[in-house]
Amino acid sequence: MRLPQKFIDKMKDLLKDEYGDFLASYEKKYFTGLRINTLKISVEEFLKISPFSLKPIPWCKDGFYFEEESPAKHPYYHAGLYYIQEPSAMAPVSFLSPNKGEYVLDVCAAPGGKSVQIADALKGEGVLITNDINLSRVKALIKNIELFGIKNAIVMNESIEKIKKYFPYYFDKILVDAPCSGEGMFRKDPSMIKSWEKHDHTYYVPIQREIIKNVDELLRGDGRVVYSTCTFSPEENEEIINEFLEENEDFHIIDIEKKYGISKGISNRDELGKCARLWPHKVEGEGHFLAFMEKTSEEEKYTYKSEKIKIPKEFYDFVTENLTISIEGDFQIHKDNLYKVPKGLPNMKGLKVLRSGWLLGTFKKNRFEPSHALAMGLCMKDAKRVVNFNKDDFEVIKYLKGETLHTQGEKGWTLVCVDGYPLGWAKHTGSILKNYYPPAWRWMD
Repeated sequence: MRLPQKFIDKMKDLLKDEYGDFLASYEKKYFTGLRINTLKISVEEFLKISPFSLKPIPWCKDGFYFEEESPAKHPYYHAGLYYIQEPSAMAPVSFLSPNKGEYVLDVCAAPGGKSVQIADALKGEGVLITNDINLSRVKALIKNIELFGIKNAIVMNESIEKIKKYFPYYFDKILVDAPCSGEGMFRKDPSMIKSWEKHDHTYYVPIQREIIKNVDELLRGDGRVVYSTCTFSPEENEEIINEFLEENEDFHIIDIEKKYGISKGISNRDELGKCARLWPHKVEGEGHFLAFMEKTSEEEKYTYKSEKIKIPKEFYDFVTENLTISIEGDFQIHKDNLYKVPKGLPNMKGLKVLRSGWLLGTFKKNRFEPSHALAMGLCMKDAKRVVNFNKDDFEVIKYLKGETLHTQGEKGWTLVCVDGYPLGWAKHTGSILKNYYPPAWRWMD
């Protein structure tokens, strides 16, 4: 691999005696990982049915290395049972350690791997605000939120400066996985080298500085934040954190335990040694930087009462006719789309909100049409009519390709599953299943 001379010189100076081992890591194959979605299946149950050979990732309790070529080409992926993610990228949320019911902000979330990991930890309770300023990347974020059956996420396309005006001292935890020069991605994606040559740390530092300075007004007293990047550049890592600590005396760094090959931060300041670095020559991963900080001031978390609205009967008719469960809680309607929203949200009018919680479906001419997100948030037992295919049945692939399936059954909305896990909706006519799998999600050969 051809590395830029400027990068080579910088890493020699930074790593000194370790530089040879670091450079040798670029001659090795990069590591691949997946994280099991325990909103849908436990780690133990997945390991029983896993079609892949898996090895645990030590810093993530539900993360595993794999060596197969394409886990994305498996029905279980389309059922949202796992997320494919670079192993060291699982570390920030693992150390942030969100708890069930907390309010969490993922500032720079797209394409959504870390948001999915946060949602998994929240267990369907609390609030996840998942945001990205880049609108072109938010499409992938929305897909992952829906695919993995997440019900308590608000997807935004906003600046952090605007978000803090609506959510003052609101969050228990914040993840700032900042945009960066991406040096830790060179081995996995060599095209990042050209991007680095165009935009090195001098381009990203002002962006990172602008993002992290807003954290204080978003985080409640005793709240915690992880700042992370996938670059090796001290200017984007320790130096950003050093500036932040100097300007925010109420914050201190929590020491990340240096095990599994994780190294300390690079700095003459002892406090910054509590940060963590995942180097590709020391861990089985591409590289990451983490700073885990706690706020020690006493601001109380803001809480809000939800507004109650009247829901058209067509929704309850759909639930009665097609589901074995009731769906209760707080709701919102936007442009005929019905959402079940998490409790405790402020009025978000004026924000670019692209998903307001669990998208249940759409009201259309005196009827209610269920969404794909609704299907992915259900269990097989929640639907009155189910077609359940084995993972090796070619009918599964035909369904994922959007084809009509010929099978006998009771008329009505039908949940299509693979080995008991939902894939989406179809509408049974009695002899055929009319396919409602989203066109943009279809299986491509």
